[in-house]
Amino acid sequence: MTLRLYNTASKNKEDFKPLKENEAGIYVCGVTVYDLCHIGHARSAIVFDVLVRYMRARGFKVNYVRNFTDVDDKIIMRANELGKEPLALAQENIDAFYEDMDRLAILRPDKEPRATEHIDHMIDMIKILIEKGFAYAEGGDVYYSVERLPDYGSLSGRRIEDMKAGARIDVDERKRHPMDFALWKGAKPGEPWWESPWGHGRPGWHMECSVMSNYYLGPTFDIHGGGKDLLFPHHENERAQSVAANGAEFARYWVHNGFVTVESDKMSKSLGNFITIRDALKEYPAEVLRLFLLSKHYRSPLDFARKDVLNVQSGLIKIYRTLQRLESLIGRPESKCDYAMGCIFPGDDGGDFIKQFLAFMDDDMNTAAAVGLIFEKVKEMNRLMDDHAGKPDETQLKRLADDRSDLLKVAGVLGTLQAEPEEFLSSVSGDSYIDSEEVERLIMERADARANKDWAKADMARKTLLEMGVIIEDTPQGTKWRK
Repeated sequence: MTLRLYNTASKNKEDFKPLKENEAGIYVCGVTVYDLCHIGHARSAIVFDVLVRYMRARGFKVNYVRNFTDVDDKIIMRANELGKEPLALAQENIDAFYEDMDRLAILRPDKEPRATEHIDHMIDMIKILIEKGFAYAEGGDVYYSVERLPDYGSLSGRRIEDMKAGARIDVDERKRHPMDFALWKGAKPGEPWWESPWGHGRPGWHMECSVMSNYYLGPTFDIHGGGKDLLFPHHENERAQSVAANGAEFARYWVHNGFVTVESDKMSKSLGNFITIRDALKEYPAEVLRLFLLSKHYRSPLDFARKDVLNVQSGLIKIYRTLQRLESLIGRPESKCDYAMGCIFPGDDGGDFIKQFLAFMDDDMNTAAAVGLIFEKVKEMNRLMDDHAGKPDETQLKRLADDRSDLLKVAGVLGTLQAEPEEFLSSVSGDSYIDSEEVERLIMERADARANKDWAKADMARKTLLEMGVIIEDTPQGTKWRK
């Protein structure tokens, strides 16, 4: 099997063929740190975290770079509103970003450059673009001339003629074309600035990512990722700068994740539906959020609806109940794989479950199908335990142990099922979290055990129900339960 990824540049799925065999250079646009991160940021971070985990699991040596934009118009504006220094505000939000990402079990990239660490390199690239005739200086600012690059707009599927026709009338008169964009911005009073041949100022947003990706991965690298909202103008302009300055191909594969809406509406502060990661984590366990954000294909839009998140939570509870049940039969797993660095699937060997998982993930990282596969495997394991009245023989116990091992390997690539069952189950509470199907199953299991005079098993079922927050009452009409 070969990993296939949808390449935004070609608008097709393509076999992934790295520049260097068994190596991959990946650059993902990070956050502009002017505020706390929202669930859209979480989706992008988790999508590319899983891509890196999976590629490493398949034997690739991955060099993963994700940046911080720590100087930008939004940061300056927000800092002025709060009466803070822009760089101090940026640091506060970088610290908060790490707290959020760590809770979501997102691995740290190999390199996490900040824009302010590479100002000199940005000035160097701007000089090259001016020398080559792709850029021009105007009154302390420097602009990129989009008309100088013949295929400008090819990444996002736009034509310069259409963009010019659709441009607003009140465009900057200093620009030669309405779509020309800033490479360097002259400093305004009270703004942070750096010395440059064009006076005090700071780099444009697009220039920052061109330089940082080139610096750590070279002028041409394998994969450039980010949210779909970055495709235009950010990624289009990144590509234009880099191709013009280096005279070489930039990213070979462009991978974009889809938007997140909230209850079918676009997320915005004006609508009052802007959900930060921290707000979401007050409502749902981190692993529930992670699994929910992987429950749809990464390129598809994802609606953050409470009922859907709770459905994922209910499913995750069932999985952990199954793992807890397994522990009572075969004990705890001896060890867990190093999912971050280990090559757990270097070949295509393994049972049907592993092969199916690999097939789904190789097909443009179909995590939605992979999550469904996990739930099917859990149902199968429960059926095996149910069919033998809770007393599987040695052959069946061996199968259950192997199934659990495969399940945990697969889940580890998705960054899930890493907690101890008791730890996760104790993190969920409240009426919404009672799994009625599981309650009924345990009541039936207890009834069967009592009929067979297996009092130990009956007591275990009652104890499990109590741990779920359920009280049972035996009545002439049958066993009743309540929270």
